[in-house]
Amino acid sequence: MIQLPTQQASPQTDLKLPKRGLPVTIITGFLGSGKTTLLNHILQDCQDLKVAVLVNEFGDIDIDSQLLVSVEEDMVQLSNGCICCTINDDLVEAVYSILERNEKVDHLVIETTGIADPLPIALTFAMPPLRNLTQLDSIVTLVDAEAFSPQHFESEAALNQVSYADIIVLNKTDLAAPQQVDTLEAWVREQKGEARILRWSLTGLRPSQNSNIPLPLILDTNLFQPEHYTAEAKAMAETTHDHHDPHCHDHHHHSNHLVNDGLVSMAFESDQPFDLDKFQDWLADDLSENVFRAKGFLWFGTITPRYIFQLSGKRYTLDADKWPATPKTQLVLIGRELDTPKLQHQLRDCLTS
Repeated sequence: MIQLPTQQASPQTDLKLPKRGLPVTIITGFLGSGKTTLLNHILQDCQDLKVAVLVNEFGDIDIDSQLLVSVEEDMVQLSNGCICCTINDDLVEAVYSILERNEKVDHLVIETTGIADPLPIALTFAMPPLRNLTQLDSIVTLVDAEAFSPQHFESEAALNQVSYADIIVLNKTDLAAPQQVDTLEAWVREQKGEARILRWSLTGLRPSQNSNIPLPLILDTNLFQPEHYTAEAKAMAETTHDHHDPHCHDHHHHSNHLVNDGLVSMAFESDQPFDLDKFQDWLADDLSENVFRAKGFLWFGTITPRYIFQLSGKRYTLDADKWPATPKTQLVLIGRELDTPKLQHQLRDCLTS
């Protein structure tokens, strides 16, 4: 379900917008590249700038929105599924709900799921009805420097995230050898030489890590060039239906990249805690190589904190946190050709007796 403010949309609403329209930044990047970390950085460092956030999940459990530092007032949660596949059913209405809030919004940030193609999202802002109400500022793509490999770009969506980017952030370079980062940057420049490529550190010497980037480098940049996508916008417009009601969006511009990439997700939930040793053995010995990404909240029987679990490839972290409510394990796995029954069975075997 979409969680929207109670105020209903109205085409006659007097919108209090910047003269050039509400600036919009799209944050994208393949699975585990650091999008939510960057989004948290924006929310923490935006100071007097009022930022609205739209977050999209791929999976049956909403993990990312629970990781944000503030979600109650500044976020509209889209329904499950890849945002570019449900874009005209949910996104336009969500943007209207932000535009019609009584409190002025200075900037809108959209975090896509890691397997989203950003182009249909961008084109939605370059076409009516949002074209005159918003201004797409840039598409920011994060690339995990340590986990990068050509296999990532067997994914159509992952390649498009780089191809359509205005700003490309080489993230987690502290985990990669300098030569590996140089090779990655050279590859990125071949794909999108005109993009702004960032390897940021406060001293200018240390490698970029944890998506810690000065906001002026990624917000209010005015780098998106809609004239470069005229043909794509025309093709998308031909697939939409003309309605007099700007809030009636019977548009069906679907992307086939999920089918082409073969990416799927599975969810695991339990009110019973994991056995720490069993879970670590499963990660080390039995986790399928087809699992590219996993994330969630873990409960271990004899350990009281909530553990935030993040896995990219074989690299994972467990960060202790407080439980906001009754302890409960919630885990989402994303990959290609997942054997869901087998994974469910393995995870149940990790639970305490």
